[in-house]
Amino acid sequence: MNQLELLKKFTIIVADTSEINSICKYKPQDATTNPSLILKAVELKENRKFLNKAVEYAKKNGGSKKNQLTNASDKILVDLGIEILKYIPGYISSEVDARLSFNTEECILKAKKIIQMYEEQGISRKRVLIKLAATWECIKAAEELKKDNIFCNLTLLFSFAQARACAESNVFLISPFVGRIYDWYVSKNLISTFSYNEDPGVTSVCKIYNFYKKHNYKTIIMGASFRNIQQILLLSGCDRLTISPVLLKELELNNTVFNRKLIPPTIFLEPPRPLTEDEFRWEHNQDEMAVQKLSEGIRNFGKDQLLLEQIISKLI
Repeated sequence: MNQLELLKKFTIIVADTSEINSICKYKPQDATTNPSLILKAVELKENRKFLNKAVEYAKKNGGSKKNQLTNASDKILVDLGIEILKYIPGYISSEVDARLSFNTEECILKAKKIIQMYEEQGISRKRVLIKLAATWECIKAAEELKKDNIFCNLTLLFSFAQARACAESNVFLISPFVGRIYDWYVSKNLISTFSYNEDPGVTSVCKIYNFYKKHNYKTIIMGASFRNIQQILLLSGCDRLTISPVLLKELELNNTVFNRKLIPPTIFLEPPRPLTEDEFRWEHNQDEMAVQKLSEGIRNFGKDQLLLEQIISKLI
């Protein structure tokens, strides 16, 4: 049994890719996309059909150039998601425009539009997770959306305050970013002699896992953004792990046996009083890494959304 097969015994595997070939090869339960992956996907020759179909859809619905760009972008997001769903039994995560990350109402409206577009093509909302950045505004949007059975994946999660607020808002799933946390500590020379067991990204997810399980929160924890298979194996037993094709291949080629690392407790405690907005913002602000990486992630996803719109604009 290779490491990927063994890992699947402890954890639900999610493919962090829009590549159909990789999804078919590794047979994950779910798949996640983001603006960077969508941009990469539409640049491939074989995916040109999604661009053409999106442009046709935008022109048919009319409106201003801005509205057409928005409609075409949403159409690509949904159509790629539908294509991926043909090859997985579980969820596809589709991300809301990062530029809406500080507007609760706009995120709710966009999420409902995306779900409607899926349902118009026969895809149940039960198979779609709306991805939102883990800002206070998006956490509150996810809380409201769940009342309409629209489930969310809160991404760009770096601080314990973000994780706690998500659980207290009964968010469906969170994606703490292991690799990006590690990258920050390396860039600041705060890790002088690297030890996998002291990896700050791994440590962050372990803390979240223990807190969630100890207090019996139902929010799913899906570790994301990995730099090596050691980070993945140290989180074996996490609810879900979303893994790139490169690391899925490495796991598949490795036969070294490992033991499950994360094990839920058998004794539970009452959860603490929920954080207020002021408390959340203060606690999150105390984590310099989280503040920097969240804002950087939102900016970069916003840039990729703009690049996608520039490609579409030339075709409209």
